[in-house]
Amino acid sequence: MNICVFLSAADLDIRYTTPAREFAELLGKGGHTLVWGGSDVGLMKVVADGVQEAGGRLVGVSVDFLAAKARPGADEMVIARDLAERKALLLEKADAVVIMVGGTGTLDEATEILELKKHGHTDMPVVLLNTEGFYDGLKEQFRRMEDEGFLPRPLTDLVFFAEEPVGALAYLEESQGTR
Repeated sequence: MNICVFLSAADLDIRYTTPAREFAELLGKGGHTLVWGGSDVGLMKVVADGVQEAGGRLVGVSVDFLAAKARPGADEMVIARDLAERKALLLEKADAVVIMVGGTGTLDEATEILELKKHGHTDMPVVLLNTEGFYDGLKEQFRRMEDEGFLPRPLTDLVFFAEEPVGALAYLEESQGTR
């Protein structure tokens, strides 16, 4: 399975890097391919290292203004013109999406895939990996959107909330019939 992971390129605390590394190792050992923003820095590097060391493939999609930070030695690396093209290419190459901790770029990518699912433009599974309760506030906001009629589909049809890496990958494998 090609699993697109949206996540930060920032250098983060061990409480975020350890679960990210765990997910990466599970992904690689499962024979899956990481599709990610292509950066060789911060949390993106942690995940790419874990996948590659566990035997998984790396497919990166960087962007012109970050090309200098692109990971050397990825199995495939594409450089997009801009962030919009990058998002489109990431999703085009993916069978599933995992949203890890991140900033505004990660949030932008997350809302894009959820909007596409909401309107029936994709049915790929989406997991929000809520490491250390990072997305508790967003989870609450999504539930309010659902409760107050802002979502035309049940929230459970749009996104699966996982608290642990093993649960995130298990959900994806079950949804794709690979487990």
